[in-house]
Amino acid sequence: MLINVENLPLVAMDFMNVTHFEDVAIINRINEAIEAYIKEKSTKNEQSVSDIYSEWFAHTINHFQTEEKMMQERSFPPYMMHKGEHDRALAQMDAVFRAWQTTKDAESLKKYMQNEMSPWLIQHIQTMDTVTAMFFKSGMSPCSAH
Repeated sequence: MLINVENLPLVAMDFMNVTHFEDVAIINRINEAIEAYIKEKSTKNEQSVSDIYSEWFAHTINHFQTEEKMMQERSFPPYMMHKGEHDRALAQMDAVFRAWQTTKDAESLKKYMQNEMSPWLIQHIQTMDTVTAMFFKSGMSPCSAH
């Protein structure tokens, strides 16, 4: 298990927590598929990594679009900063997947998932998603004077 769901930070909006739990489940499945491929470099295991990663990428696009739509609808002041971080993460996910498709370098993919993506997700939830969820729940902007 790459990310223990029990250690996942919670935010003030249940729909966001549900999505984060789904993210973690898929990320852990990718990690298991990578480990299986490292142990046995079969076509089946290679395809499993690709299929689960593709599922995760599609899920993440939907996840980010849902949050971004709500941020726009509610005129969330730091929308562009949060969206920019989403865009950067998606671009990196795409680049990593393209590299995987070309090289089949499971060790590089594993390092990305463990050392970059998993810590980024936790940090993103603890910072940007926590602030965004509080805004969704209370309507209070982190950028306004109290």
